[in-house]
Amino acid sequence: MTKATKKIISSLKDYFLLAMPGLNDPNFSQSVVYICEHNADGAMGLIINQPLDIPVKAIFDQLDLKYLDECGNSLIFDGGPVQRDRGFILHPTAQQQWESTVSIGEGISLTASKDILKDIALGNGPERALITLGYSSWGAGQLEQEIAQNSWLTIPADSAIIFQTDCADRAGAAASTIGLDLAMLSPDAGHA
Repeated sequence: MTKATKKIISSLKDYFLLAMPGLNDPNFSQSVVYICEHNADGAMGLIINQPLDIPVKAIFDQLDLKYLDECGNSLIFDGGPVQRDRGFILHPTAQQQWESTVSIGEGISLTASKDILKDIALGNGPERALITLGYSSWGAGQLEQEIAQNSWLTIPADSAIIFQTDCADRAGAAASTIGLDLAMLSPDAGHA
């Protein structure tokens, strides 16, 4: 008989955090967060399923960018409670690079510079993009503590969930990748 080995994850970069039903923080209730960075100093991520009632053209107007009407209708997302005046764009990795493009995971990149917005406004940017205001952040050890308290479920990220799944279906789609039905989760946490 072989002893099962436990996979140890040293970084949750390129993972989803799925808020458990018992997480009562209004910033994160029912959210799916894509983790962009996670190391000994803490973690940074973007909520990918909380659209704001603000069309992208509002940012284009604020930045005095010329844009095609059809490029300004998608909604901006609430990326998290930190620096809500700062924008971040998650997009599929492309040959084209912008000033601050960083590859995060398999087929997923993050850009936070104005040049990508200029391209998106004119239909020359990435085919799909999720534009957020603000981000989510955890100090050293904070995220690990919240996971130990059953506040979050960690799930390997899938770019199709970010870019090809309707916003309202992203939490369920992420859960289903590990065989979980969200309707079966209890808000009461337990430890074995």
